[in-house]
Amino acid sequence: MTTYRADLAWLPPGRLARDVTITVEDGRIAEVTEGQPSSGAEHLPGLVLPGLANAHSHAFHRALRGRTQRGTGGQGSFWTWREQMYAIAGRLDPDSYLTLARAAYGEMVLAGVTAVGEFHYLHHAPGGAHYDDPNAMGHALVQAAGEAGLRITLLDTCYLSGGIGEPLSGVQERFGDGDADGWATRVRALHGTYDGRPDVLVGAAAHSVRAVPADQLGTVAAWAAAAEAPLHVHVSEQRRENDACLSAYGVTPTRLLHDGGLLGPRTTAVHATHLTDDDIELLGTSGTSVCMCPTTERDLADGVGPAGRVREAGSPVTLGSDSHAVVDLLEEARAVELDERLASQQRGHWSAAALLDAATRAGHASLGRPDAGVIDTGAVADLVAVRLDSVRTAGGADTDAVERVVFAATAADVTDVVVAGRRVVAAGEHLLLGDVGAMLDRAVAPLL
Repeated sequence: MTTYRADLAWLPPGRLARDVTITVEDGRIAEVTEGQPSSGAEHLPGLVLPGLANAHSHAFHRALRGRTQRGTGGQGSFWTWREQMYAIAGRLDPDSYLTLARAAYGEMVLAGVTAVGEFHYLHHAPGGAHYDDPNAMGHALVQAAGEAGLRITLLDTCYLSGGIGEPLSGVQERFGDGDADGWATRVRALHGTYDGRPDVLVGAAAHSVRAVPADQLGTVAAWAAAAEAPLHVHVSEQRRENDACLSAYGVTPTRLLHDGGLLGPRTTAVHATHLTDDDIELLGTSGTSVCMCPTTERDLADGVGPAGRVREAGSPVTLGSDSHAVVDLLEEARAVELDERLASQQRGHWSAAALLDAATRAGHASLGRPDAGVIDTGAVADLVAVRLDSVRTAGGADTDAVERVVFAATAADVTDVVVAGRRVVAAGEHLLLGDVGAMLDRAVAPLL
């Protein structure tokens, strides 16, 4: 049994509490008390939050940071960026992927992330040949997460075509399993390997309507339903995707997914940037979550998604760092509000508490972990301490601590992280990995 003490903590249903004592047994919160400081407890400084959930990650994209920012003159796009991403994808093997992902996940933990949703489609060897273990790349990701100290929902991704009606080509050949049945056979074995491990969940993903033909989508949905697993899918990230879907099928990507039975409370639509009114209604009435990745969406010039409208329609909103242009869930959270301000020329769409909920409770739920993301009895004991006295957050009162953290703090203000009751970060240092910056240097250099 371990006891932690917080001077200030964010407790459900979204309120600040002083002098909070959190007792942990077997990785879960056994008791939460207020107003009774415990001198024998381990101190967590600043504002203590539940663990943050990074609901959408491509770990290997971390090697791209800074490499795609050199173009000028308005010539760059998502599609030109994709070619640089493919170049990195072509150079990885299970060993180098383990090295890179471990460092990338270490950066996430330092930023307060305690669970990640890894959207995994880099499955096979160059040319599409299978490794001796067809899930070798997935195993590397699971091992990396464990060594970095966070839980992973491995969203094994079906990726079958290079575009609607187009075969896989080049690096894309590494992504494919022939057809959805081939994908399901492989992911079934992966799921069986980790069944029962609390730190690992295997979920499903359909990469997009570009990469999974309409007649194959049902197989992905059926596997996810049978396994009661989360199902994620990229949706309408680009207008070009919408145009291709309308041309091929006569409907939007969201409508195609709805007609194929993919929408629902276990499903998360990632990005959902370019939606019609009908799309928003379909997502909301089905209870489908929507994962916004604002730092990537602005980095790739994707556009600003209708976060407020999908929330009002009934979709829980979650957050992801996607391409890892930065790894900072606080920045992702405030960007949802700030981007809507730019688009609407009005303020006050999202409260700080609503943005924190997206970064914590809602994000964990979308990853198949509804028992995480809150500081409450019975929940997984994930705790994140954020400084209130840094140059970014100093100069306020306790009553505005949440607003200061959400709208001014950065990942650099995270001092301590507890994952399932175990302290993984203390005073800004990763206790399991050591110097994560040096690890990232060593991991990325051979890939450039």
